[in-house]
Amino acid sequence: MAKSESCIVICIYSALFFTAPLFHCVLGGNDGIGVTYDGRSLIVNGEHKLLFSGSIHYPRSTPDMWPSLIAKAKEGGIDVIQTYVFWNLHEPQQGTYEFSGRRDIVQFVKEIQAQGLYACLRIGPFIEAEWSYGGLPFWLHDVPGIVYRSDNEPFKLHMQNFTTKIVNMMKSEGLYASQGGPIILSQIENEYTLVEAAFGEKGPPYVQWAAKMAVSLQTGVPWSMCKQNDAPDPVINTCNGMRCGETFTGPNSPTKPSIWTENWTSFYQTYGEEPYIRSAEEIAFHVALFIAAKNGTYVNYYMYHGGTNFGRSASAFMITGYYDQGPLDEYGLTREPKWGHLKELHAAVKLCSTPLLTGTKFNFSLGQSLEAIVFKTESDECAAFLVNRGAIDTDVLFQNVTYELPLGSISILPDCKNVAFNTRRVSVQRNTRSMMTVQKFDSSEEWEEFKEPIPNFEDTELRANKLLEHMGTTKDRSDYLWYTFRVQQDSPDSQQTFEVDSRAHALHAFVNGDYAGSAHGTYKEKGFSLVNTITLRNGINNISLLSVMVGLPDSGAFLETRVAGLRRVGIQGVDFSEQPWGYKVGLSGEQSQIFLDTGSSNVQWSRLGNSSQPLTWYKVLPIINSNYLEFKCSRTDLCYCHSLLIGQTRFDAPPGDDPIALNLGSMGKGAAWVNGRGIGRYWVSFLTPKGEPSQKWYNVPRSFLKPTDNQLVILEEETGNPVEISLDSVLITKTCGQVSESHYPLVASWMGAKKQKVRSAKNRTRRPKVQLSCPSKKKISNILFASFGTPSGDCQSYAIGMCHSPNSRPIVEHACLGRVKCSIPISSLNFQGDPCPHVTKTLLVDAQCT
Repeated sequence: MAKSESCIVICIYSALFFTAPLFHCVLGGNDGIGVTYDGRSLIVNGEHKLLFSGSIHYPRSTPDMWPSLIAKAKEGGIDVIQTYVFWNLHEPQQGTYEFSGRRDIVQFVKEIQAQGLYACLRIGPFIEAEWSYGGLPFWLHDVPGIVYRSDNEPFKLHMQNFTTKIVNMMKSEGLYASQGGPIILSQIENEYTLVEAAFGEKGPPYVQWAAKMAVSLQTGVPWSMCKQNDAPDPVINTCNGMRCGETFTGPNSPTKPSIWTENWTSFYQTYGEEPYIRSAEEIAFHVALFIAAKNGTYVNYYMYHGGTNFGRSASAFMITGYYDQGPLDEYGLTREPKWGHLKELHAAVKLCSTPLLTGTKFNFSLGQSLEAIVFKTESDECAAFLVNRGAIDTDVLFQNVTYELPLGSISILPDCKNVAFNTRRVSVQRNTRSMMTVQKFDSSEEWEEFKEPIPNFEDTELRANKLLEHMGTTKDRSDYLWYTFRVQQDSPDSQQTFEVDSRAHALHAFVNGDYAGSAHGTYKEKGFSLVNTITLRNGINNISLLSVMVGLPDSGAFLETRVAGLRRVGIQGVDFSEQPWGYKVGLSGEQSQIFLDTGSSNVQWSRLGNSSQPLTWYKVLPIINSNYLEFKCSRTDLCYCHSLLIGQTRFDAPPGDDPIALNLGSMGKGAAWVNGRGIGRYWVSFLTPKGEPSQKWYNVPRSFLKPTDNQLVILEEETGNPVEISLDSVLITKTCGQVSESHYPLVASWMGAKKQKVRSAKNRTRRPKVQLSCPSKKKISNILFASFGTPSGDCQSYAIGMCHSPNSRPIVEHACLGRVKCSIPISSLNFQGDPCPHVTKTLLVDAQCT
């Protein structure tokens, strides 16, 4: 191997580390120390690192949001910001690159650096990520002889060109750690093991080539491959999933550290599905287990902030909101208790840094499903993780001290004596996100409409004597493809059975311009059918079928061979699939760009009608002012009074800095634009098993808004009602804390401090507290509930229990009202008496923020 492709392996033995030799890998080819690694951790500028990372994808938020998102991650104990690189976003046409606005990856990485954090760049360039086409640009589809993600020369050429483009861009800006920048880790490929077998003999050579190609770029920092147990040296194999503390088989070499690339904080959500809720307690348990059991020293949360799939960026059937249940929600607000509980976890683990990074590990059984994992240095610095994998609470004896271990939990003892954190005991606040309407568009006078023309066969220029494949025809220029054909009826009008089989995602049918039915598939189906009865008239009948994609596929082998669109069309049992067909890519409104002010005038808008029909565009009019009227003709024979307000707006940006969302609960399926910027697809009519939309509110970043004169355009495929749309503020309106005396059986008073030692037994405990805080610029205005004693329930539903201090509310009100944050100690002394001696008491407080 050439030096730039190899790993210089130095064998170092030390009793401080493992009982087996420890290997140290230095990546050659660059000046400076940069980043190296060994079997314990990444080594940044010569220092072993214990790192927590959070995924934040730059195009799923906006540049004005980046500083706040990164700052909140840092406050939550995050050391590294991890992001994919989105090939189809940056090279939408071959050789044409875009790096502005939400695409400005350089500015994103520089913001990470400005806030003193590291960065991990997952170049891929195949990323999956629930992103349309897995991040691959669709122009690859038409490269002759190409087979994606295999030992295929055309694909390797384009993959290497883009990877090199990104690496050189980062180098030119000095952003690799070897240059003094923040990037300490990169990734090539993505979860290739899931498809490798499908490529047969073309799979393993591709893995070898990808690793060699990446390392040859000489970034001076390590490369990783996630879910690739045979990742070639020096590339690090890493784990993805929810339980890597149990499932990860470990690094494939003693020279490599244990890295968790994706710890899923929830899961992606598709239309028609409920959100997946993963608790803070479960996440914390598996993080602590990975660190203790797998010697993990790098854990990344996927996603820490999921953000928004703007425009047409989401992959097939994915909702617009992405990983809204992460520690930072879609709008960038902290989701408690997840954010706070993980913050406390990070602080507790960091107190164990020295033993974890330089100590010898010992495992002790404490009973069935009970274990102590201890790390100890030669200088007797000690950290312990007490693990209860069982289904019941239990007491364990460790070093002659009894510790209470809740079921399915891990207690972290940074000095092997005092419990700094237990994964199951949540002592941080919980908050509630609410939507408050700030503007209604509830008058028909506020709206205009444009009915999308239904094309006939004669209106098309693209013709074929067969059914064309959808994606290869549209080439990702639009979600929509019209299939049109003619049927000659030589008999009186009659009803006929109409059948269409499709491999797209939705279908709208029209016969002679009249709506004739719709159907759609699901995320888990490979196709669907429309079966309906239509009326054919005597003479020529025009059949127009609108095939709809809701994002392109994002995963699987041989992605370039996937098919979509109509597969068979029949009328009364006669197959019409192979006959003259006419095709039109996209909608007329799209081609005219009527979601832009410049394009809106290219079509003839009319007043909002009393009846809705599928495929209608809607836009908001300026505010009515009776002092100025302009007569405008919607047709040559009909004029209507169109009210205008000079100098005022269609709608104003709401005051303040709260996030803004569009409530589309009254609509069906379509897309929305604000000032020409696509805020994403919506599909409110696709209900979950519980009968609710998967998503009703759609993020409108404040950077999309102007102070005045904002334009809203909606494309409705079904029959939604625009007059019930509203613009809502996204607020944290409540904060709730619930902490028990038992949450802190032995809690070090130095929790949160670094390397401070416990010197006496009296310092081994501290009183627990309920700590509440409101978002910026809001204060605690009302105490909705307060009980010190044995309140029943939790922050979602509560009641006073058998034991309750009558001083609960006045004590809490005195401590909290009018304040941004407050802290209430849990002690009988603080509440002026013990309401029930010898009973473990809890304080539950629910407060309102305004």
